[in-house]
Amino acid sequence: MTLIVFNSCEEDDDETGMMVQEMVEITSGSADFTRIVSLGASITAGFTDNALFFAGQQNSYPNIMAGVMSQSIDNSAATNFTQPYMDDNIGGLLFYGNQITSPRLYFNGAGPAVLPATPTTEITNFTPGPYSNLGVPGAQAVHLLAPGYGNLAGVPTGLANPYFARMASSPNASLLEDAMAQAPTFVTLWSGGNDALYYAVSGGTSELTDPDYFDFAFGSTIGALAQVAPGGLVANIPDVTSIAYLNTVPYNAVPLDAGTAGALNGGFAPYNGGLAVAQAFGLITAEEVAARTITFAEGQNAVTMVDEYLTDLSALGLPSYRQATMNDKVVLTAATFIGTSAGGPFDINGVSVPLADNWVLSSNEVMETQTATAAFNATIAALTSQYGWAFIDTNAVLNEAVTQGIQFDDYTMTGDLVFGGLFSLDGVHPTARGNALIANKMMEAIDAHYGSNLSDAAVKAGDYPTNYSPTMN
Repeated sequence: MTLIVFNSCEEDDDETGMMVQEMVEITSGSADFTRIVSLGASITAGFTDNALFFAGQQNSYPNIMAGVMSQSIDNSAATNFTQPYMDDNIGGLLFYGNQITSPRLYFNGAGPAVLPATPTTEITNFTPGPYSNLGVPGAQAVHLLAPGYGNLAGVPTGLANPYFARMASSPNASLLEDAMAQAPTFVTLWSGGNDALYYAVSGGTSELTDPDYFDFAFGSTIGALAQVAPGGLVANIPDVTSIAYLNTVPYNAVPLDAGTAGALNGGFAPYNGGLAVAQAFGLITAEEVAARTITFAEGQNAVTMVDEYLTDLSALGLPSYRQATMNDKVVLTAATFIGTSAGGPFDINGVSVPLADNWVLSSNEVMETQTATAAFNATIAALTSQYGWAFIDTNAVLNEAVTQGIQFDDYTMTGDLVFGGLFSLDGVHPTARGNALIANKMMEAIDAHYGSNLSDAAVKAGDYPTNYSPTMN
């Protein structure tokens, strides 16, 4: 199916001296965009700045793509792309009048801050859809299959998701069922990111999904969708250890003067001495002694941390402490915790009092996350190929952005918080401009697979913001 649209290409008309726009024919190729359904988690929903709100949903990558895809079909035959819009641009949810999630973040000139406002979206005032955008913040791969994941009664106990509860077709429906019921002609599927993300952003304290469990969940989802949808696009999982949330606070975040450094070294002398005793008894190697020895000096110093992967020396009264290295990832929220008092005058968090496990993703946990993500992505690639759908390597897109920057029109998108342009203020989810970049990359993948030319109507970076005003209505 085709539709003639205006392209941005312009030519001079010799007789009139006016600029005339070239006409371009947008084609869908072998794909059918009549009824589009998008499944996924928070990024699919339009979650940004640590909240779901109206403007973020409008700028979600599925909504951006749907606007372009609608140009390639007979509009009278298309089903409008629908989203379960929030009631405001504040963000946050109410459950019987009680706030259960927070408002969005905004930039206060120094860093991210929570918008000082009260949410108005009450999840008990739900409308069951159907919705084209079935992105649900917080969903893992298995949740797409789970009956009752949108049951309002399960929200207080954590057995149901409040975002799905406000849009599920029935209390016992699953996301997959609500997608298949719409008989989609084209599906976008970006699932599984939270199966690695939760572990990473918790500093390794949450459970990392077993790859076999992921294989079952993802395989069941795409297999069922392929029975009803003739085509689709699947995205893999980015390396979540590369996100701004884990790469903004430096491992050596502690500035010290010479006097303070000397006092701290005195305080840790018994611990360092105990390590030498442990080595003398053959309990640990010299290499582990070196890794665990805590020493401060004038200038920037590595934070001290708990590391459960160290040899257990509790029988000697020695805790599992060491200083962080550049291979450890300090979580973004630790920025407000490091250097604060832990009670006594010399008890300083991240310095004399080591950071607990939840504040740092250790180098071992980084490797575990990356290994699991690689396994998830191998499954995604294999099944996408098996069912003959288009594929986008979002892992490669993120890697390009964080290692060298990725060009988007006149902007270079990087992984830096606030000013990089890709990550929103929460350090995890994309900005509106980041979503626009994702949409364009996805349309390129669809064009390459189905012979469409959606990229001829690619959206422009300058039309999408990187920060929302705190006064936005």
